[in-house]
Amino acid sequence: MYAGKSEELIRLARRALYAKKPVQVFKPAIDDRYHQSMVVSHLGSQHEAVPVRTVAELKTLVKADTEVVLIEEVQFFDDSIIDFLVQLADQGKDVVCAGLDQDFRRQPFGPMGKLLCAADEVVKLRAICMECGNPASHTYRMVDGKPAHWDDPIVLIGATESYQARCRNCFEIRGDSARRKKRT
Repeated sequence: MYAGKSEELIRLARRALYAKKPVQVFKPAIDDRYHQSMVVSHLGSQHEAVPVRTVAELKTLVKADTEVVLIEEVQFFDDSIIDFLVQLADQGKDVVCAGLDQDFRRQPFGPMGKLLCAADEVVKLRAICMECGNPASHTYRMVDGKPAHWDDPIVLIGATESYQARCRNCFEIRGDSARRKKRT
């Protein structure tokens, strides 16, 4: 979170449009934090997107003449997204996905582990730790101002009220002593 994933997806969509390529941008319908049918960065940049509920629905909406397919928050789709994205790439389409590779427990988020393996190129962006200012690659979830519990639901749509970017040293989670970061 807060690493610039959405900003980058929007930049790449605009770049493809400048090149006069047919572009389609999709997002999971579950992500309605800022707007129902726009990809919106935390800084306010936005780009029109088609909200979809399932991979099956997404398959019906990709047009044959589309050259560039961009998908926001891909971690919210099921594993069937991987075969579909590989199929699109095999058809010669440029496929760009943005999403979190890890959930708030630092576990692979949805299909992301497999998708990273299938991708031709992976760019990992890091945020700035909201606690100490160092580079951050972990999503820290807060519940009532305290670290989330290991057993909390994986999906909780939110922004700064629920999440912070944290570095390895500042990351915390409650409830699993084998994995919990112990602060000194």
